[in-house]
Amino acid sequence: MSLQVEKLEKNMAKLTIEVSAEEFSHALEEAYQKNKNRFQVPGFRKGKVPRKMIEKMYGKGVFYEDAANAVIPGAYEKALEECSETIVSSPKVDVTQIEEGKDFIFTAEVALKPEVTLGKYKGIQVEKADTTVSDEEIEEDLKRQQENNARTVTVDGRPIADGDVAVIDFEGFVDGTAFEGGKGENYSLTIGSHSFIDTFEEQLIGKNTGDSCDVNVTFPEEYQAKELAGKPAVFHVTVKEIKEKQLPALDDEFAGEVSEFDTLEEYKADIRKKLEERKANEAREKKEDAVVTAIIEDAKMEIPDAMVETQQRQMADDFSQRIQMQGLTVEQYFQFTGMNYEGLVEQMKPQAERRIKSRLVLEAVVVAEDIKATEEEYEAEVDRMAGMYQMEADKIKEIMGENGKKQIMEDLAVKKASEFVVENAVEK
Repeated sequence: MSLQVEKLEKNMAKLTIEVSAEEFSHALEEAYQKNKNRFQVPGFRKGKVPRKMIEKMYGKGVFYEDAANAVIPGAYEKALEECSETIVSSPKVDVTQIEEGKDFIFTAEVALKPEVTLGKYKGIQVEKADTTVSDEEIEEDLKRQQENNARTVTVDGRPIADGDVAVIDFEGFVDGTAFEGGKGENYSLTIGSHSFIDTFEEQLIGKNTGDSCDVNVTFPEEYQAKELAGKPAVFHVTVKEIKEKQLPALDDEFAGEVSEFDTLEEYKADIRKKLEERKANEAREKKEDAVVTAIIEDAKMEIPDAMVETQQRQMADDFSQRIQMQGLTVEQYFQFTGMNYEGLVEQMKPQAERRIKSRLVLEAVVVAEDIKATEEEYEAEVDRMAGMYQMEADKIKEIMGENGKKQIMEDLAVKKASEFVVENAVEK
């Protein structure tokens, strides 16, 4: 394999990768062996048709695509190892020569890591955040805990009121026809939660247990089910049960039930402490964000579009994995939101650009200040990962290898750079 690198404008490059004719011929033979059972030729048993016969009937290039797909990933990986440039995007591949008996040649257009010229990164002025906790904030937190621990009890003798939970059966119709997903039984609907469309919940106020009624609504124009978007609908509703929330008294007994403390005053003191810690953490994050933003604004760099696009897709894929971990398929998420994968990718663009610029300027600070991670810090990070994944530290190291260790050391250095610029910022 041979590699040529041609630098293009805007931190792009074209890699020309050449694979020997012998290696490509071997890939063609493997493609034939893999696919020969798919071909049927009169006079030959299935799977026994000679390669030359298949190529004569279906064209000489019948196995070219499979052979190319087999060769390109490995050749590209070898090219990355040989290339002295830092590549920061997925490749855009184009085959330029493919013919048996000749070298296989393809190009890969990639983004290169841009150079960063730092401006001011020490002594950045930032606003000092207020981390004081008021009595009103403590009371608000206490009320949230009170709401979380409320009981719902069935009520008789009065109609539905705002804030109640109405247990209902319902079925929806558009133009007199029931639509898919519009039917439910024994559904608990909190009145005022606005979890149902339009004025559905408001129209149930005043209804009694056992009442049946028609609720008239209009689906939003941007509703995810396109066949329902913007259309009026009628729901036949039967009220099965009415429940109301009963809030517990805010006293020592309540404190003992929801916390490790015996008195309400002790519980309030703990709430204050936790709110102060949360505000302090938020202030640190806000300070770091402001400092890095200022450094980015004063730095010079040219970010290639392909680098941003690769980051966008990585972030979209990470988001999709998190959705699946929550028990929701990506298809369901797209159905509920009316979005698609490309829309999700586009939505990630501002975050992707910010993430790239932040990383680049902090890496530049690492170089400018000669910041390095120590072996002790690396070992501590491996121990943290081992605890998180419930694995032995040595196993973590084995899985990561030298490249993994290098990446962790770089990440730790960037983290130290972030701490450095924040420590050297000036609050005003």
